[in-house]
Amino acid sequence: MKNLLFDFTVDKATKTAVITREFDADLSLVWDAFTKPELLDQWVAPKPWSSRTKSMDFRVGGSRFYAMVSPEGQERWSLQEYRSITPKTNFKMYNTFADQDGNPEMQGSDWDYNFSEENGITKVIITIYNESLARLERMIEMGFQEGFKMSIDNLEKLLDTLSQR
Repeated sequence: MKNLLFDFTVDKATKTAVITREFDADLSLVWDAFTKPELLDQWVAPKPWSSRTKSMDFRVGGSRFYAMVSPEGQERWSLQEYRSITPKTNFKMYNTFADQDGNPEMQGSDWDYNFSEENGITKVIITIYNESLARLERMIEMGFQEGFKMSIDNLEKLLDTLSQR
């Protein structure tokens, strides 16, 4: 097992969270895991929650509307709007919580995903800019850091499975 980087840094002064994670997988496979709904739904929710994409159009101006679903069936909806896409290198999106009809809440966050590969190791750097300190603090209080780490561990297992095919 390779020693893969995982770093999660919160900077309240800039209302930013930066997540850096390396994967022992091909760049195109990691890119697909972040941009295809059938793969996203397999890893993006921390267990025992699951993810269910209602709609996704991965293009500039497109969006993903999905729910995190608890084991009891409770749904927490989110809406992601894709702002820019540079295939296999970068994409940016605006993310906000929403109701089940897709109506966004007032404040959201800008997510900037950067992908690179070196010697078969793919590095993903995700920078999350929050519109307010209150939103960043709400994310932290909701267990975002722990939940995101659990999701990334799910992704690592999925990538291992897909890489062996």
